[in-house]
Amino acid sequence: MSRPNPFHPSAGATPPLLVGREGHLLSFQEALVNGPGDPSLLTFLTGPRGIGKTVMLTHFGHIAQTAGWHLIEDTATPGLLDRISDRVERLLVLERGRTGGTFTGITTGGFGFTRKVSDRIPVPWREHIEELLDILALRDSGLVISIDEIHAIKKDELIQLSAEMQHFIRQSRPIALIMAGLPKAVTDLLNADVSTFLRRANRIELEAVKISDVEAALTQTFAESGVTIDAEDVHLAAQATQGYPFMIQLVGYHVWRGADQDSRLKHDSVVAGINAARLRLGSLVHETSLADLSGVDRSFLLALAHEDGPTSLATLAKALDREVNYVSVYRDRLIKAGMIEAVSYGHIDFALPYLRDYLREHAVYQID
Repeated sequence: MSRPNPFHPSAGATPPLLVGREGHLLSFQEALVNGPGDPSLLTFLTGPRGIGKTVMLTHFGHIAQTAGWHLIEDTATPGLLDRISDRVERLLVLERGRTGGTFTGITTGGFGFTRKVSDRIPVPWREHIEELLDILALRDSGLVISIDEIHAIKKDELIQLSAEMQHFIRQSRPIALIMAGLPKAVTDLLNADVSTFLRRANRIELEAVKISDVEAALTQTFAESGVTIDAEDVHLAAQATQGYPFMIQLVGYHVWRGADQDSRLKHDSVVAGINAARLRLGSLVHETSLADLSGVDRSFLLALAHEDGPTSLATLAKALDREVNYVSVYRDRLIKAGMIEAVSYGHIDFALPYLRDYLREHAVYQID
């Protein structure tokens, strides 16, 4: 086919459909209209890898810019607050130019950098951003700061960021802070003494999408791209995604590629596309997720993979030849990391789709 593939299964890419996320996007849009005081202007997005956190951050940014707000997007790597400072300064220069203000030169040096005005009095970062927000408020606008991978932020930067945001919000300034991270990371941040203020943040826990919604979205996307597919095969493809947003893109992408010259998808091509998507999920998500874990964590997961479904902690302790209290520590760690979930009283299972199959096929780990 000569038409471009409508599915985009790459890390952080913006997909053509956001299945089941419309409510969260609408709430943020309304928050920008409501302005200071709306709880959605201070939000954490959490969920396992591939659940769509980065995509949601991107769409929040698009909504903010469409509404006329300025956007600063970054990832919590070293130097984060230096980069935010630099962007704030550039935006302030831009806004002063629009309002006919004057500017006499800057020197930068991190989150607490100062600007030298003509009388040589240093102006701290807080005053810079307050001036920027005052200008933006005059035209019913504001500033959105979007931070991905929040678990990588340094403790001192978190203290500074939390303190500054608390000040601006208490002053009813038009500012929003949207952050995304793994469940364990966000839980640790909220429990830290340095981030008491952030505990009041709105928290969105992204979950799997309803299969019926996935099926409807796939049907619409295939039709709009000119591809013919039987309803039974759409249902098969939707079920194969398990409602996992990244898998929706992977399945859609690989299935769509199997269309023949007449833009028709046959059953065998759909099955082949699903299998290709599962293999790709393993290399893109499972492999990288496991690499971040300790040897004991991985051994715990392998023991769970040997079971055919939800499993009790006692069963895992026996398989690992460890005490239940010892194994429970790793259960808690892996739940916070978004790798497993509690599915019923005393029973856990994998949170990531097809991870059981991947471990059975690829991984052999021993307890350290």
